Amino acid sequence: MKFTKKFWIISVVAIVVLGIAGKWYGGRETLDEVDVEQAAVRDIVERVSASGKIQPETEVNITAEVSGQILALPVKEGDRVEKGDLLVQINPDLYEAALNRAQAAANSARSNLASAKAQHAQANAQFFAAEKNWQRTQQLFRDKVVSQADYDAGEANFISTEATLTAASESIRSAEFAISSAEASVQEARDNLSRTTLLAPQSGTVTALVKEVGESVQGNGFTAGEVVMKVSDLSIMEVDVEVNESDIVRVGMNDEAEVEVDAYLDETFMGSVTEIGNTALNAGLNGFAMDQVTNFSVKVRLQPESYAELLTTLEDASSPFRPGMSAKVDVLTRSADAVVSVPIQSVTTRESETDEEEDELGVFVLEPSGEVRWQRVETGIQDNRYIEIKSGLDTTLTVVTGPYQSISRTLDDGDAVEIKATEEAEEDQ
Repeated sequence: MKFTKKFWIISVVAIVVLGIAGKWYGGRETLDEVDVEQAAVRDIVERVSASGKIQPETEVNITAEVSGQILALPVKEGDRVEKGDLLVQINPDLYEAALNRAQAAANSARSNLASAKAQHAQANAQFFAAEKNWQRTQQLFRDKVVSQADYDAGEANFISTEATLTAASESIRSAEFAISSAEASVQEARDNLSRTTLLAPQSGTVTALVKEVGESVQGNGFTAGEVVMKVSDLSIMEVDVEVNESDIVRVGMNDEAEVEVDAYLDETFMGSVTEIGNTALNAGLNGFAMDQVTNFSVKVRLQPESYAELLTTLEDASSPFRPGMSAKVDVLTRSADAVVSVPIQSVTTRESETDEEEDELGVFVLEPSGEVRWQRVETGIQDNRYIEIKSGLDTTLTVVTGPYQSISRTLDDGDAVEIKATEEAEEDQ
């Protein structure tokens, strides 16, 4: 038991001695190995990166406006169609019958109008005669030629014919209204019949075919009609991307963009921002996003001249892109030409000596003595690798670029460091 305790004490002492020996060699502490790079003048282009899907800028849903069975579908997915081409033929039998009934009702209404006009003419003649007779009767009654009974009979006949004429006039107006209603029904039936034939509203490509011949479709009653197919203009394509809320404020209309499509490796296409969403995607009724990540939709139109060369290698295609292709977009938001810059990872924070509540931004500058000096800097825009230094550095200074742990945590002002050997230097040795 005593032997075990003594052995443990000796082991601990040995470990401590070895640690001290490892830390010190030749009378000095082992130095941190760091990567360094000299500040340089560069052109910086700030980018906002996002991913999304390619889609046609103009895509039309061909929907059924009347219900029925599809009799003809002369196109298939991928076909090129011109404006006015036949796309869908729905069974017109029911709508032809409805049109015939409406026309018959209209003809009947016109006949009724003619009859009403004839009755009105007869009633008008009777009223004219009754009026003349009533005028004579009044004069004869004043001359005491006719009796009171004859006077009353003349008056009653005049009032009766007047009422008949009024009724005949109302019959004409009613018949005219009936004709208007019947003609409207005829026009509606004719429109419904015409809607059984669906024509291409624009030139483009059939990018989706939902229905087949023999299937039934529902027209637009209280809800929108069923989609039969989609016709897209593939000559103008766009990328619909989702941009994080922290970046959306930096994106502006007409900003240039670089687009990389997964289907075309080593190719970069150009585009421009055409639409920026004002409301977050998946936002609830209260205006807050349903998900923890809040994104906004941004649409980037692809410039045809940037992929014109690809079109020459394709047969019978208006676009090298297909709806739904994955793409990565870098929106070029701001730029700065010929500015002092350093690698992004060089810039870190330390506690401010003047303001305890805020950290200050800076870099570690390598001194000729082999020590590092904390240098406060003011930064500007950045790209994927470098960040603009507005003040605090010039191109004569060398900054520490790694490792991250050293820059962000362990390095202090005045620490001695050792430059990490490059792979080329190690090979020369």
